[in-house]
Amino acid sequence: MRAFSSALVALLLSAPALAATVSLPESVSQGALVVGHTTPGQRVTVAGKPVRVGADGVFVFGVGRDEQGPVDVAIGSDRRRLVVTPRDWPVERVNGVPSKTVNPPPDIAARIAREQAEVVAARDRDDAREDFAKGFIWPVTGRISGRFGNQRIYNGDPKAPHSGMDIAVPEGTPVKAPAAGVVTFAKPDLYLTGGTLLLDHGFGLSSNFLHLSRIDVKVGQRVRQGQVIGAAGKSGRATGPHLHWGFNWFGVRLDPLLLPGIN
Repeated sequence: MRAFSSALVALLLSAPALAATVSLPESVSQGALVVGHTTPGQRVTVAGKPVRVGADGVFVFGVGRDEQGPVDVAIGSDRRRLVVTPRDWPVERVNGVPSKTVNPPPDIAARIAREQAEVVAARDRDDAREDFAKGFIWPVTGRISGRFGNQRIYNGDPKAPHSGMDIAVPEGTPVKAPAAGVVTFAKPDLYLTGGTLLLDHGFGLSSNFLHLSRIDVKVGQRVRQGQVIGAAGKSGRATGPHLHWGFNWFGVRLDPLLLPGIN
């Protein structure tokens, strides 16, 4: 019996490793979230960097607005190259914005840099929670007044592309959590973005809600999908009441319109 057991162990050790079962698209759009699945326990890297793999084999990563591709993904010994589909990015002209928010003086610019550094730090989180797994719902219902990725020109001055989606709604409209998560940032008076709230959905995925007139949750609080977390407004650099909904995979900005359940 002992000899048989030893022979069996030797056979298992010498057998070739089983190939990972992989579910992954062959192409992906600029600004999209990619949700993949593999055999639990596999090591996954994207562009050479490891990403979290859940106990159920799920993994996620984002494709940025300007990514040209292909994106190299390694799952165990399997290698994939995802083709990136380019998008046309229109130009949006926004007039009537207070000039001090478009080209702020040095002291205000320093304040903006400090505040943005806080927001960036709040995104640098990699929890094992899979709050994103049930898909997403709209945080508010209204007219889309600004789209992700479009080039923004404020008062005739070209600025960075729009980092999220603007939804025009009356001031005070309740904002609901698009997916469950944990609040990682909540401040009512950032210079550019006014009432600002970040909600972490796990695996480096987070939603941000800007220009809020009210924040109803606190840092560290866990919220469920559909729970009211604040109210839309026009605080910060805004010409009218609306909700700015942004979405990130760590520092990579993604298009909320391409999230599962939204499109």
